[in-house]
Amino acid sequence: MILVVEGISASGKTTWCGQHGGGSVVPEHGRLDGVPDRGRDPAAAARFWAERNVDRWQAALAMEKGGRVAVCDTDPLKLHYVWCLWQIGEADERDWLLEHEATRDTVRDGRIGFADAYAVGRIEPQIARDRAHADATRRRRNFELHVRLQVALMRWYAAIDQIMPGRVQFGLPAAMPGVRHHAERCDLGAFDRVIAALPKDRPVLRQGNG
Repeated sequence: MILVVEGISASGKTTWCGQHGGGSVVPEHGRLDGVPDRGRDPAAAARFWAERNVDRWQAALAMEKGGRVAVCDTDPLKLHYVWCLWQIGEADERDWLLEHEATRDTVRDGRIGFADAYAVGRIEPQIARDRAHADATRRRRNFELHVRLQVALMRWYAAIDQIMPGRVQFGLPAAMPGVRHHAERCDLGAFDRVIAALPKDRPVLRQGNG
């Protein structure tokens, strides 16, 4: 089984994974080398990130073979990031469409899919800021940008919840939730329905909105 734990920076997801995931946590990507520049080659950047997401999904599949729940610190199918950036005016529509196309190809090929369950943390922006400022052990690059992403992030997972009822829990649970395996993980039809369920408007959320 695969559980995704998601939320903006300082929402508590990494702490939760450390407390409840044991030795079965798929961490976020660290700093990566050779990242294509979106401005110079947006298609290459879209393919690069789609493949890095496949890497994390494959790591989760390998981890669950031991019979435990693979806990992913952020979603391997991280297409939501560029969509959220586009929603707040920090990415071009071109970037969103190219990465959507590249990701759709990986779903169609059965190389990435939807998790069996999602725990999505939401936090008041000022509490997140207070936590980030109090934590001297971590560098949180682009923290204010991540605060601005929260409303769009909730919209993304609301779309998944609409298409796949019962998989998404909003709020980080007090203990490891029960996770049931879903056979239809790499379901291209479900992927297309989730994308179609996303809001059609494009609100530009200014800094400080939560």
